[in-house]
Amino acid sequence: MTTLDLTGLAARPSQAWGAVRLVPLVRDEPVADLRLRSQLYGDAAGLVEVGPRDAYISYIPHGFVATWTDEGTPAAAYGTQLSTDGNAAPSATMGLHFHRRMARRQAKDRLRFLPMHLALEGYLALHFGGPSIAWEEWSQRAIRQGLSPRVEEAYVGAEVRGLADALRIFEIHPNQCGVMVYVADALAATFAVPHPDDYRALHPTLLQDLYGELIHHCATLMPPVQDFRARISDSQIRSLAHLRTAVAEQEHAWTYFHDTTMAAGLLEHAYTWQSVYRMGRFTLSRFLPPFRPKQENHIGEAITDDRGRIAYLKTFRLSESQVRRGHLLSRLAANDWHLANTAADLGINEAQLGLRLESAGFGLLLRQEVLDGYRKQGRTRTG
Repeated sequence: MTTLDLTGLAARPSQAWGAVRLVPLVRDEPVADLRLRSQLYGDAAGLVEVGPRDAYISYIPHGFVATWTDEGTPAAAYGTQLSTDGNAAPSATMGLHFHRRMARRQAKDRLRFLPMHLALEGYLALHFGGPSIAWEEWSQRAIRQGLSPRVEEAYVGAEVRGLADALRIFEIHPNQCGVMVYVADALAATFAVPHPDDYRALHPTLLQDLYGELIHHCATLMPPVQDFRARISDSQIRSLAHLRTAVAEQEHAWTYFHDTTMAAGLLEHAYTWQSVYRMGRFTLSRFLPPFRPKQENHIGEAITDDRGRIAYLKTFRLSESQVRRGHLLSRLAANDWHLANTAADLGINEAQLGLRLESAGFGLLLRQEVLDGYRKQGRTRTG
């Protein structure tokens, strides 16, 4: 497990609009030999094949196409393209795109992948096979089908109040290659790309991305956030050089505060990484958190270079209910799906664990008479 290292990306002063705060990320040196462009799919739902017999359905508004060069020379971006598909379904019906795998090579130096679906598929596939040992408490459905079907919900960015206005109004810095999106000062998402031109082209896609339940509620219910304003005392300013130094100190202080305080929940924790695809000197990966209950947890995907530096990054903040589900599954798997041992590991009794599983949506995995017994014990204790 390793932490998330944003070396090469520096935070600039934030811009606030209502409950939304955007923190620009800039690069001193763009990654010239990796470029991203958007591939639009329209409003049709997508059927994604993740294996020979496994698939899931999701709203997929766009995919990313990565272009790279093996020799490290600059690669030109294709640019975002709008095209008309003559075989598209009529507007009165719901179209369906078929995507063969989430990361698919389109040419020798080109890879198409579905943003955030790599990370979400990693979360949905968490111990998807179900119990590794057929203990007597588990139902035949759990043994035969595991966690199928597994369903999670998210909100499209256009439904996050204030985000569209913030993205439209705020300026884009000359060397900006990313942004950290906060809602009510809760980190909603991080988005970084290799080159400033890529960011300008992909900036609007933040409205098509997925955001968690917590973020949607914060945007709807929370008041506007306060802006952080730099204050420079004029008592020590005697020249333009003094003023430049004072401004640089304020920028450094903001960057330090942001990285160590506002973004600490993302940057100071270790993640479990899984490589998905290698392309030249770059590696496309996804990562999962250790699922810490009542703490900040993010899943995400990244493209790193041969030195481990982030070239592309996209994160998604899990809701507390999603964290609880991930935590329960992780503890069950760590204890070979033995309910008594898992309950002892969590510091609760077996009936309480069974009721937690039911509350998390996993009640169907337990045999009916076992679950009824846990319910009866729960009523006895509360009575």
